[in-house]
Amino acid sequence: MDNKQIIDDILEQWPFDPMNINVRLLESSQRKVLQMRVDMGVLQLETEGRPDGIKPNNANSYYEFLKKKADLDETTFELDDDDCLEIDREFVQFYHRRVCWLQLKEFGNAVKDADHTLGLMDFCKEFSPDENWTISHEQYRPFVLYHRTQAAALSRLDEDDEDFDDQGAVELAIEEVNTGLEQLRELFVEYEAEEQFDEDELVERLVEFREGLRTKYDVGPTLKERLEAAIEKEDYESAARMRDELTKRNSL
Repeated sequence: MDNKQIIDDILEQWPFDPMNINVRLLESSQRKVLQMRVDMGVLQLETEGRPDGIKPNNANSYYEFLKKKADLDETTFELDDDDCLEIDREFVQFYHRRVCWLQLKEFGNAVKDADHTLGLMDFCKEFSPDENWTISHEQYRPFVLYHRTQAAALSRLDEDDEDFDDQGAVELAIEEVNTGLEQLRELFVEYEAEEQFDEDELVERLVEFREGLRTKYDVGPTLKERLEAAIEKEDYESAARMRDELTKRNSL
């Protein structure tokens, strides 16, 4: 056996910690890679394109390749067994990389990879050859939405700045959580489980996260929340002022 193929030195220099997610970003003059230490080994992931670095049929991902293929054959396109296998591989790869980005607090990249996964899930629902196969992926949609919502909210905050006090940014972070919660509610409605929404663990975590932001940064109801409350109370004059302010803020 060629000693160059044995990775004992890497494993010894980077011990596996079963109680934590072990991730690092390595950079050379030519490329960046993510590495995740797992039990008895190391996963290495590219930071751009597909995590394994492969370009399926010269596309940046198998999802991108399938979208082009479906566009050319809109009427009869359906996923076959080989497509399903490659999709499953891609789901797993993007999950690992999303976890890496979250651990490294690279929240914008985590949002990007979550969006890829959610888009691929939508594609699977539309062109799936088997309902059970679709459900096997759809069961993870709430978890992906949970990750995306957290990452999108945290990406709004510049917590590296010790003097951070931008109330507008905090409000945007809270609104990201509200948007994620609404998307989760729509999902529960779609699957006729709305009565379980408030007791769902992921929903409870996001609500706790949102209220934690309010407490940490001493922020009350957001401008959008106040607008919705004014409309509900039929206070249309106040609602008009807040709508103008919200439009102005969104244009900045």
